[in-house]
Amino acid sequence: MNLIIQSTLKTLQKSQVLLNNLSNAQLCDASVSPYYSSIGCHIRHILDFYDCMFNVDDNGKVDLTARSRNKAVECDCGCAQDYLSAIVAKLNSVTFNMKDTVLVTDDLGMGKTEIPYTYGSLLAQANSHTIHHYAIINYIFDSLGIVINDDEFGYNPTTPKEISAE
Repeated sequence: MNLIIQSTLKTLQKSQVLLNNLSNAQLCDASVSPYYSSIGCHIRHILDFYDCMFNVDDNGKVDLTARSRNKAVECDCGCAQDYLSAIVAKLNSVTFNMKDTVLVTDDLGMGKTEIPYTYGSLLAQANSHTIHHYAIINYIFDSLGIVINDDEFGYNPTTPKEISAE
């Protein structure tokens, strides 16, 4: 299996751990300022990114702005787990070549634009995007008093680790 796919599956495994340990009330709690977004909102957003990736149109294009935005994913752990399982299954059965080019539509703040990517770079971006949202979820955890036992959750693998002087 490709290293990018393996890394992505390892990163997404953290979503499964979260969903196994959160209640629906915790998943949809949007009480944390300043953005008032829920853990479920971020999980849904992460999974929507991957879902878009697998929705290649007849012209070989991917539109990252065409997200499904299924609100049920944001407030129901079971629904979120089903969505995650579907994405993981697609990742496990990837047939495209990581070096093949795909034209990606995204909005970078000035309207939609088309950007040539390789599938590998698109998957790498999705993985980094996921880790970024995990960092935001970590802030929400802290504010809600939710503790997870994962010292790497929300940290990019390149983040320097604090060295203990023991």
